[in-house]
Amino acid sequence: MTDRSKQDKDFVARIGNWDNFLAAITIAVIAYAVFEVPNFASTFNISQAVAGISERALIVLPMVLLIIAREIDLSVGSTLALTSVVFGLLTQAEFSLYVAIPLTLLAGAACGAFNGVLVTKLGLPSLVVTLGTMALFRGIGYILLGSDSINDFPDSFLDFGINTVGDTPVPWTIVPFIVLAPLFAIALQKMPLGRRIYAIGGSPEAARYSGIRLARTVLGLFITSGVVCAAAGMVYAARLANARANNALGIELDVITIALLGGISVFGGKGRLTGVLWALLLFATIRNVLGLLQIGGDAQGTVIGLLLIVSLLASNAAERIFASVRTRYFKPKASE
Repeated sequence: MTDRSKQDKDFVARIGNWDNFLAAITIAVIAYAVFEVPNFASTFNISQAVAGISERALIVLPMVLLIIAREIDLSVGSTLALTSVVFGLLTQAEFSLYVAIPLTLLAGAACGAFNGVLVTKLGLPSLVVTLGTMALFRGIGYILLGSDSINDFPDSFLDFGINTVGDTPVPWTIVPFIVLAPLFAIALQKMPLGRRIYAIGGSPEAARYSGIRLARTVLGLFITSGVVCAAAGMVYAARLANARANNALGIELDVITIALLGGISVFGGKGRLTGVLWALLLFATIRNVLGLLQIGGDAQGTVIGLLLIVSLLASNAAERIFASVRTRYFKPKASE
């Protein structure tokens, strides 16, 4: 094989990848926004855009693991709302943050465990289970707080919600994601847990016969989802100084859109966090641009719904195209 041939194949390998394709689209959209959308590149707007994606960025991490394992959690928004209510009630009862935060995380773990037990012990489909708990958890929030809201939080907690890290435009609310994202990436790509998750998503029966404790792994993923949603609930409460039962309505659609747009297969067993990070950045940019152009929430919802459909169609079509290109260029030849 000649050096030129090797270089051609290396080039094809780089472009024949959904993550790289998505990165190119994201960079193009950002470039358009910088030059064509007024105030997009301002420090204040960038900081606000990053803060606005904080909860979705957190929740998409466990959602990716669940979808790869052929599961899904539609109750993430309701868990966020319920745990924000729990946190608000704890601070209202004058519990210190050192007590309220762990108890809120424990409440999130309980929500995740409830989902996980119904899926793993009773064998119910996670789609149906979490569709039910999506209403259940939010309903519990209304039972606890009614239609009221809690807006009185400790000053240190509110400072976390509005301040930035030092003199940078990076808001503190995105820091939990910055800390957790590498941990999730390492667990998924470099640790035995990640191999088990991919194996379960590829073929649950084969994974079971190979000795993988499928039920325990899936239960752990749901508990992780609950804990991360609780963290997102506190981030949401800090950012908006508000805890109530109808917080984060529809956030589950955004999170699933980001995951699927990032190349996570809806059929399980495929995908990486790299593409999801690009999808998150693209999603945040589109949301921010629509807001700057004064396009309302209903219209934004329409765009996100279309983006979800396009992500399903485009990622599947692109995978077939990339596979065809790789097969064509990497097919062994008799002369090589």
